[in-house]
Amino acid sequence: MKIYDYEGKKNICGNKIRLARSSRRMSQSELAAKMQTEGITLERDSISRIEIGARFVADYELMTFAKVLKVNLEWLLAEQNDVKTDI
Repeated sequence: MKIYDYEGKKNICGNKIRLARSSRRMSQSELAAKMQTEGITLERDSISRIEIGARFVADYELMTFAKVLKVNLEWLLAEQNDVKTDI
């Protein structure tokens, strides 16, 4: 199986997940716990790997990140990183 990446990363949502989490003053452990309450089993290190682009994100995980972080799914997939207008 060939492993693909986009501009050297395995996802395009990691930076946005980090921005949304940080703006809510939530730790990676807290985010992992909230994801687990929604039925998605993730550990803190998985959140870290997602945020730095070292881990793929499944579509159902992305949908749950949007729900937990209270952001638009489209925003998570956008390439722009303007915190003031995005969150």
